[in-house]
Amino acid sequence: MSIDSRATEIASRLHLQADSMQVGDKMPSVRALSKAFGASPVTITAAISSLTGLGVVRAEPGRGTFVAERDKFIEADYAWQSSTLGRSRVDASRADPNRAGRPGVKGTAGHVQLSWGYLAPELQPFDELRTLAARCAKSHRAWTIAPPMGLPELRSAFAAELRASPEDMLIMPGGQQSLVFAMRTLADPGSTLITESPSYPGATIAAQAAGLQLAPVPADSHGIRPDKLAETLERTQGKLIYLQPSYANPTGSILSPERRVEVLALAKKHGAFIIEDDWARHLSLEGSAPLPLFTQDSDGHVVSIATLSKPAAPGLRVGAIAARGPAGERLRTARIADDMCVPALTQEIALGLLASSAWPRHLKRLRAGLRERRDAMMAQVHSSMMGARVEHVPTGGIHLWVKLPAGTDSTALTARAHTAGVLIGDGKQFYVDEPPAAHLRLSYSAASIAQIQEGVRLVATLL
Repeated sequence: MSIDSRATEIASRLHLQADSMQVGDKMPSVRALSKAFGASPVTITAAISSLTGLGVVRAEPGRGTFVAERDKFIEADYAWQSSTLGRSRVDASRADPNRAGRPGVKGTAGHVQLSWGYLAPELQPFDELRTLAARCAKSHRAWTIAPPMGLPELRSAFAAELRASPEDMLIMPGGQQSLVFAMRTLADPGSTLITESPSYPGATIAAQAAGLQLAPVPADSHGIRPDKLAETLERTQGKLIYLQPSYANPTGSILSPERRVEVLALAKKHGAFIIEDDWARHLSLEGSAPLPLFTQDSDGHVVSIATLSKPAAPGLRVGAIAARGPAGERLRTARIADDMCVPALTQEIALGLLASSAWPRHLKRLRAGLRERRDAMMAQVHSSMMGARVEHVPTGGIHLWVKLPAGTDSTALTARAHTAGVLIGDGKQFYVDEPPAAHLRLSYSAASIAQIQEGVRLVATLL
């Protein structure tokens, strides 16, 4: 460790010590601090000098070093950074609108969680993951660098669900990172991303982070409208389309078979890529999920993204990108520039889960648990939230898209609910442009049935 880094470490600890003392208290001598920290007098002097510069302490020659008055502390001036950084790409209001709702975040203990887009602990295969993690950690392969494209066996496991070649697969650290990476790699900054509206806010900020312009296209209960998509492709000359063909967040809609054909034809006509966000593949609640759009495409227009973070556990940050042709090669080539690889231990755990008999058992339990929660939420919305309605009952996914009575301010309602102890999703966050009506997104995956009923009743009183 260099003298500078050691002095910085000691300065941080002395800063904490000074904060706990009274103004005018004398700090220990250089000799005493040198002995206490096992550092040279030169390093201790450098640490004290940095605190003097910040106004935390004051030095009096011949007497020692003393804690300075608090109102004389010199505050750092970061104003220069704003002009140097330039305009922020990512809209801060969209970057993490539900941060306050995340488990473990200070200030939300005891809140009813109806905005978290992941599974409650009791719905996760915790015992299986714990056993797999202990077993995998004993293998030397878990502690080596995995191939940049991912473990061959894991690539094969993801490829099987897509009827694809393992060579088309790229293992990624979760779905959100996959979105950012795919958008950044497939499109140049300043170009246009066409997205269904309403849509997943994470896709919006992924596009912003990649420097893309956003062009929303209306969607209904059957998915994105092909007529409006055709108009937008002609107008913007966009070459990148973001879609959730199955159980779209937030509406739960499924792109109909007829529209799938039309959308693929439009992509072919305009030479465009479709980023298929297949996040809810394993979250069907009634029957089987539709086949991924990737399986209907033979010419490499569809780049499909899958994740295990949604159907397994939020901390299992493993996903995959499927892409064919030069686009696939470009994605796989660019991958190594980010972080070399997904940690081998994480991949080994994911592979063990997918290959085990516990995986289909977990999915069966999960679907039953989510179905019960969805039905309980639907019943409570209908009985409690007068004037609100769910226009489309989702057959998969984890969200209800609730239309509020005309004139309702969804942002104010969301804030009031938060204050009252319920965390919900403001419908405005799911639109790039102005929303046509007020909505809430209520998530039924992170709360118990009793909590869902309590939370919806409380939100109803605030209407």
